[in-house]
Amino acid sequence: MAIADLLLSRVACDPAGLAKAAKAFGVPTILTTVIAARGGLLFPQITDVFPGQEVIDRTLINTWEDPKVVDAVKATGRKQLVIAGLWTEVCVAMPAIQALGEGWDVTVITDASGGVSVEAHAVAIQRMIAAGANMMTWLALAAEWQRDWARTEQAIALTDVIIQHAGGSGIAFLWEQQLLNTPVPSAG
Repeated sequence: MAIADLLLSRVACDPAGLAKAAKAFGVPTILTTVIAARGGLLFPQITDVFPGQEVIDRTLINTWEDPKVVDAVKATGRKQLVIAGLWTEVCVAMPAIQALGEGWDVTVITDASGGVSVEAHAVAIQRMIAAGANMMTWLALAAEWQRDWARTEQAIALTDVIIQHAGGSGIAFLWEQQLLNTPVPSAG
């Protein structure tokens, strides 16, 4: 999505939903900035999810060229990268394509990322798909992590995230809960 075309409330809401879902499922999360001192700070809606966690501040545009970032990713022991950020055409596409070339399984969260224009975002997505990346929304990824509502350990946390960050899906969920928890009046 292009930042100019977004409701400002979604710019931080979708990435925060992704961050909270990752935390609920214990997914290792690495936070990075580009020259934070010059205005490259992360939204507090994201950093507040991971209080006290180091944010790796880098100068390299391509995150995957920063040894601190790559070492942090490798230290997780995971083989799948989930990437989101600004700008899709640069700071998301460059590391995604390089990591794919090195054999990583890469999923890009399109609604938690944004480009400088609709075209820039769309072309970057096409480029990453051509390179072998998977595209998902944060809610679809969270649903895959949950898989079964009988897994109540994460279901409660995910429900809160959906209500707070999933827009119409959150409203629909609340409405469904209201219907299920409201006695049906008798016909007589």
